Amino acid sequence: MPEIKNLTMNFGPQHPAAHGVLRLILEMDGEVIERADPHIGLLHRATEKLAENKPFNQSIGYMDRLDYVSMMCNEHAYVLAIEKLLGIAPPLRAQYIRVMFDEITRILNHLMWLGAHGLDIGAMTMFLYCFREREDLMDCYEAVSGTRMHATYYRPGGVYRDLPKEMPQYEVTKWRNSKKTEIMNNSRSGSLLDFLENFVDRFPACIDEYETLLTDNRIWKQRTVGIGVVSPERAEALGFTGPMLRGSGVEWDLRRKQPYEVYDKLKFEIPIGINGDCYDRYLVRMEELRQSNKIIRQCIDWLRKNPGPVNLEDPKLTPPKRADMKGDMEALIHHFKLFTEGYCVPEGEVYSAVEHPKGEFGIYLVSDGANKPYRLKVRAAGFAHLSAMDEMVRGHMLADVVAVIGTMDIVFGEIDR
Repeated sequence: MPEIKNLTMNFGPQHPAAHGVLRLILEMDGEVIERADPHIGLLHRATEKLAENKPFNQSIGYMDRLDYVSMMCNEHAYVLAIEKLLGIAPPLRAQYIRVMFDEITRILNHLMWLGAHGLDIGAMTMFLYCFREREDLMDCYEAVSGTRMHATYYRPGGVYRDLPKEMPQYEVTKWRNSKKTEIMNNSRSGSLLDFLENFVDRFPACIDEYETLLTDNRIWKQRTVGIGVVSPERAEALGFTGPMLRGSGVEWDLRRKQPYEVYDKLKFEIPIGINGDCYDRYLVRMEELRQSNKIIRQCIDWLRKNPGPVNLEDPKLTPPKRADMKGDMEALIHHFKLFTEGYCVPEGEVYSAVEHPKGEFGIYLVSDGANKPYRLKVRAAGFAHLSAMDEMVRGHMLADVVAVIGTMDIVFGEIDR
């Protein structure tokens, strides 16, 4: 009899966020996986070390670049950690704006996940549909911060600026006549809140559209039902958080269990799965899209009725207004000191976590009383999920690895920071 040896093969890149930054070594017995060994360390950008060499306020932009699909949620955890050490709380309006943008970010993240997961398993249309809706939310990012992705919008003590009263308009071009331009500008005639309200009104119909394509699609179910099953006890033991944990039936959500900002004042449900497979995790995230939409609507209603400051009136933390700086020497000095030296944060250590779209995203921050962190450690949700890769794919077929990578919703910026 010929001796049959296991085949060792390099897998990927398959997922759009694992382009050359994940080396997955699979030991195969024919088509069946005996062992999976994920190698990371091909991206490492030393975010934590860089943050230790910069003033606190200059590292906010680095947080955006960790999980580059959940930009403002990363910033949120970092800014909350600084605020805890400083012993300050932002104005209520700033808290509502932060929560609203956290949920906008959750929708952005889940749309990216859905499009990429669909593409991995062969549903090309999903990718195009999801990017259609992401475009509107990217415009909201751009309206408040001036950039579509790496916003640097949250600041210790509030947010960079209040919500704009008008949205940017499309202009007539040689490819787009005035009639078409007018239709595209219909939802942009008012403020950012009007534009968002228009979005939340039509978004549930879009989610229905995605579900029509996938939820009862037999090919989708064949590729996801019973794949990568994790029991509730095992999910907790492996350090799963977010939809990966809730998909296994554990109702754990920091927005409800350890509320921060104004989440305790808002009404929303926490969806959980039953079987802990790829399909349940898909259903959990689809329901999260609907719940985030509800939260954004509540924030819009509150923000319309309650104008007010969006930053603390503390010149040691908040830069002066441009107009004040032109005529007031004191304001100019504060501006110069803030952007060159930053501010000193009291000695101490703190851990602050937010319910990031991928799970619990935490920042452990140690201060020695200087103007830069003594130590910064990021607790990335995706790292624990990726470490369970071997357990989730063992005994499955080669094609199922693709479904498992998709269901984890991993982005290597935060895993290999």
